[in-house]
Amino acid sequence: MRNCPRSFPSGCGVIKVSSSLVEFIHYLQVERRLSPASIDAYRRDIRRYVQFLASQGLSPREQLQPKLVTTHLLSLRQQGLSPASVARNFSAIRSFHRFLVSEGLAERDTTEHLRAPRLWKRLPSVLHQSEIEKLLQQPDLSTPAGMRDRAMLELMYASGLRVSELLALKTSNLLLEVHFIRVLGKGLRERVVPVGREAVKWVERYLREARSRLVRGDSGDILFVNTRGKGLSRMGFWKILKKYVEMAHLKKPVSPHTLRHSFATHLLEGGADLRAVQEMLGHADISTTQIYTHVDREYLKEVHRTFHPRG
Repeated sequence: MRNCPRSFPSGCGVIKVSSSLVEFIHYLQVERRLSPASIDAYRRDIRRYVQFLASQGLSPREQLQPKLVTTHLLSLRQQGLSPASVARNFSAIRSFHRFLVSEGLAERDTTEHLRAPRLWKRLPSVLHQSEIEKLLQQPDLSTPAGMRDRAMLELMYASGLRVSELLALKTSNLLLEVHFIRVLGKGLRERVVPVGREAVKWVERYLREARSRLVRGDSGDILFVNTRGKGLSRMGFWKILKKYVEMAHLKKPVSPHTLRHSFATHLLEGGADLRAVQEMLGHADISTTQIYTHVDREYLKEVHRTFHPRG
C-alpha cells in the first residue's frame, strides 16, 4: 500500500480494506452482539474512514500517523457533522483499530494515545423541572392515545430510557409492584431500572384504562402501541413529542434524548451518586456519564450566585 500511486487510491488495497471492514462487522455481530442499528452506524462510519485513507493511498492495517485520524475528524466537522456525530465516528474508529490489533491484522493501534478534543463536546439540552411539568400536562387524558402518551413521557423522564429502549418495552418487562422495569440496552445488555411513584401510577392507569382499546390480535405484549395496534416507531414518538413541545410553548429545542438528559441532570442536582446514575442510564463507561457533571457544576454556580452573600 505504501507504494500505491496517490492518483489511483481507489484501485489499491481494495481487497484489504473491504476484508478488514467485513471482518470487523462480523465481530460486532457475533462477538459483541450489537443491534442492527448500531452495526449500520459502525459500517457507515468505518466505510467513510477507510475511503478517506484510500484517498491518501493508505490502508488501516498500516502503521498510520495519529494525525490522520484527527484530520479525518476535522473534515467531518467541517462538512457539518454535529459534535455528537464526530464523537461517534471517533469511537467507531478507535474500536476498529483495536480490533485490527487484537486480531493480528495490524501491529499498532493508531488511536491508542488519541483523545476526542474537548471543544467537540457540548452540554446536552436539559429541561427545567417546571418545563417538564408543563410538557407532562399536555396529553389529552380523555383519549386512549393521550393516556398512552402521558405514560410514555412519565416513564421516559422517570427512568432515563433511550427512545429505542422505551419503544421496545414489553408488558413482561414491567415489575411495577416493586417499582422496577427490565430494560434491554445497547449491546444487548440487560439492566434493571427503578421507576418512581408517579410513573408507576401513570403506566398502571394506561394498562388499566387505555391499552386494551389500542391493541389488536397481533399486538403481542409490546407495551406502547399506536392506534393500529402496532409498536410505535421512533419517528412516531418524535412526532408525538414535537406536538406536545409546541403545545407547551417550550422555546428550547427538545428531542427524545432531552428527557434522558433531564433525568440524569435532575438526579445529580438532587445529590445522586454518579455511579448510580451511570448504572441507571446503562453507560458502559462512566466517562460518558460525566458530561452531566458539567451541567451540575453550572447549577452549583447558580446556587452560589443566588444564595451566597458575596456571590
